[in-house]
Amino acid sequence: MSLPPCPQCDSQYVYQDQNQLICPECAYEWDPNQIEEEEAITAKDANGTELNEGDKVTLAKDLKVKGSSMVMKIGTKAVIRRIQDSKDHELDCKVDGVGEMMVTAKFVKKA
Repeated sequence: MSLPPCPQCDSQYVYQDQNQLICPECAYEWDPNQIEEEEAITAKDANGTELNEGDKVTLAKDLKVKGSSMVMKIGTKAVIRRIQDSKDHELDCKVDGVGEMMVTAKFVKKA
């Protein structure tokens, strides 16, 4: 039976102690049944609605594109490709007319 790698350091030397898995390299302990539930990262839009990967959103306000003179107008449509657990730009989106772009969740509304 093969055990999954450590979620902290990706070590392959994980061993099992009763119902916990333990990594000898970083000393991280976890329950493999609970980690699957905790991995789902979500973000909330301007109205407080939860956003998930694959959702269609529209911009809630005009946004300047950093390092460019371009402005994305209010109402521009986008599709969420991935949600990241970061402080600023949580949403990796494909924005109509712009392409791939990182957007802050509080500046979009679920369509």
